[in-house]
Amino acid sequence: MKKDINPKKNKESENVEEEVLFTSLRAGDWQEFFGQPKVKRSLHVALTAAKKRKEPMEHILLYGPPGLGKTTLSHLIAKEMGVNIRITSGPAIERSGDLASILTNLEPGDVLFIDEIHRLNKVVEETLYPAMEDYALDIVIGKGPSARTLRLDLPKFTIIGATTRIGLMSAPLRDRFGIVQRLNFYSPDDLEIIITNAARKLKLKLNSQSTKELAQRARGTPRIGLKLLKRARDFAQVKGSDEIDENVLIEAFNLLEIDNLGLDDSDRRLIKALIEKHGGGPVGIETMAATLSEDIGTLEEVIEPYLMQIGLLKRTPRGREATEKAYRHLNIPLKKSLQQVKLV
Repeated sequence: MKKDINPKKNKESENVEEEVLFTSLRAGDWQEFFGQPKVKRSLHVALTAAKKRKEPMEHILLYGPPGLGKTTLSHLIAKEMGVNIRITSGPAIERSGDLASILTNLEPGDVLFIDEIHRLNKVVEETLYPAMEDYALDIVIGKGPSARTLRLDLPKFTIIGATTRIGLMSAPLRDRFGIVQRLNFYSPDDLEIIITNAARKLKLKLNSQSTKELAQRARGTPRIGLKLLKRARDFAQVKGSDEIDENVLIEAFNLLEIDNLGLDDSDRRLIKALIEKHGGGPVGIETMAATLSEDIGTLEEVIEPYLMQIGLLKRTPRGREATEKAYRHLNIPLKKSLQQVKLV
């Protein structure tokens, strides 16, 4: 299957390494893709119907936190339909001409996967509308009063858009997707299966307890689980072994500063600052960002979702608040903290 990959120019090497790892361990068929049962059922119905009609799939929008399998699902859809997949991203399509070049090179039935589709340029987005609805491309030739529009017919194709921030997409663009699916965090059982299969592909020995420990710290995200597996493999290989046991994991987790809930130093800093400097909240996101010297987007998109998922943080109309579970996890007496708030 052909791939046309157009990554961002300034992508960090660490992210490239993670993507290579994730790609090499990516599910090759539906039987290897564990988790997201509702999404898989919905896509299976749509795929079966499209194949019976001998038509391309409807345009699909996949959204949810990063690392949950949006790219993997797009590959599986293309494979199921027996077509090519072309891959690009919203920031990579800077001008309408870039989009026209991609669309005119598609073959009938091809899948165009657009990652970070919420970051599409407004002009590019408007050029995409007729392409998605009418499979046609409107090109403006000339300028001023003599300008005229030329419409090019395109082969029928499927756009699969992926985004972590569906709220930033314009309503007209969202409405042009016939299938919209949210990907949720994975259960520990599904993560154990994913990690076990990855260890088999990497030819690593992994006992059931080590698998549970990795799944427990994977934050409900396969990409994080696979990254932790790779770090543990590094520790095992330094010791001259291909087995990842409890001792190897303890050493790896201590160095990475990952605790038993999967929290890293950034997560604990946020909770600790919220409790110790703001009495547990409520406190606004701008204040938290200033306290931690972090970008607001990083807090909202990277750190907070998992903390809310496991019940350590809650958002209220008045701001962020730490829960009792957060106090217990950091071994901070709840009564003492509340007394400090009253003194302030």
